[in-house]
Amino acid sequence: MVDINQLLQLVVDRGGSDLHLSVDKPPVVRIHGRMRALNTPPLTPSDTMSLMKSICSDRAQQELDEKGGTDFGFAFGEQARFRVSIFKQRGSLGLVLRHISNQILSFEEIGLSHSIKSLLAKPRGLMLITGPTGSGKTTTLATMIDFMNVEYDYHIITIEDPVEYYHQHKKSIITQREVGVDVGSFAEALRRALRMDPDVILVGEMRDLETIQAAITAAETGHLVFGTLHTTGAGRTVDRIIDAFPQEQQEQIRVQLASSIVAVISQLLVPRADSPGVVAAFEIMISTAAISNLIRENKTFRIDTAIQTGRKYGMILQDDSLFEHFIARRITYADMIQRAQDPTSLQQKVKEYTENNSKNRKK
Repeated sequence: MVDINQLLQLVVDRGGSDLHLSVDKPPVVRIHGRMRALNTPPLTPSDTMSLMKSICSDRAQQELDEKGGTDFGFAFGEQARFRVSIFKQRGSLGLVLRHISNQILSFEEIGLSHSIKSLLAKPRGLMLITGPTGSGKTTTLATMIDFMNVEYDYHIITIEDPVEYYHQHKKSIITQREVGVDVGSFAEALRRALRMDPDVILVGEMRDLETIQAAITAAETGHLVFGTLHTTGAGRTVDRIIDAFPQEQQEQIRVQLASSIVAVISQLLVPRADSPGVVAAFEIMISTAAISNLIRENKTFRIDTAIQTGRKYGMILQDDSLFEHFIARRITYADMIQRAQDPTSLQQKVKEYTENNSKNRKK
């Protein structure tokens, strides 16, 4: 019989990020971005059913029966937490468990610029952390929340589905609300948060129009709001928010975003070439008068250029971040090109860099 505790211990010991449990396949662990099947017999339908029941509450099992899937988080002793997704597929159950370390990383450990710290002291505004699933957005947000928890006497409210990192009260008061357990929806939680004397509100996912509108309103009315989106790049993120609204509201939203947005941080994780693990490549857009004007005037296609010319403010394009990791030999050429927004330009940049290095060595 497969034991869930042994599997979770293995994930923790090997530094895995995800555990996949599927019928007709041995348990699979994602380690440093690569899928590794365990040397065990394939799981049967009764195996996945038993594994589900060993970690699922009655409420989650009811949701699984009624909706065909359920998501929740749970603590694995004192060692870690896991975010769980259980779903029906081809008449049987599948499980994916995301490993969340109990250790909150520092800015240095995640590789995020110290210029971001000054933004966390702002009294109001909207700060967006974006990237594909599994790109480390939750880890980055946990680092930021922990920094503010230590440095400032705030009331910080997090709205998550499910709660992933647990924060202890330090200098700040931390209120963590789980959608589906403590409150019905993100939008409802946001509305109620405004009556709870918040300084900072974290919205785990801006997944619908009502939540996006509530987050923008909260940012405008004197709160620092953090949100996540599954977008890549600052320009695309702004477009995604504006496009969520009906045509007749988009002009107004551009004006609201232009005045309220503080920064957009896009990230992705790349396997390291120099050591086991992954490294984060960040795109950082910090709002300036020029960028606010581009948003207001519907010229988001020029944001990349504004980021390139704004390096003195701590801004960087994702392709430039990838290039810096490559020349520092932290990632491979293939991984860099695969994840590039503009592979052709990056290939040209590598060619020029190589030619210049060659000339310098001959001198």
